[in-house]
Amino acid sequence: MASTPESPAWGLKICEEADLGSGTVYPILERLVDAGWAVRTQEADAHPGRPKRYYYELTASGQAAAAQARQRRPRLFGQLAADGRSPA
Repeated sequence: MASTPESPAWGLKICEEADLGSGTVYPILERLVDAGWAVRTQEADAHPGRPKRYYYELTASGQAAAAQARQRRPRLFGQLAADGRSPA
């Protein structure tokens, strides 16, 4: 998912795009915020029919951690396949 200032990421959008439930996504988002890897801001204006959204954005350290994880991931998946295990 690409988040931009024009199209920021909010909790339920992240859930939908990740195909994960809110009970999985929101605790992860809270841990990212607590670790300083993401910031959460609340929508400025109220919208009729729904509560204000919280938007999430990776910090510089969060972006660096994500880049490192993406670099490690192919090695992890390759190792699991070599061992005959599924990367489930």
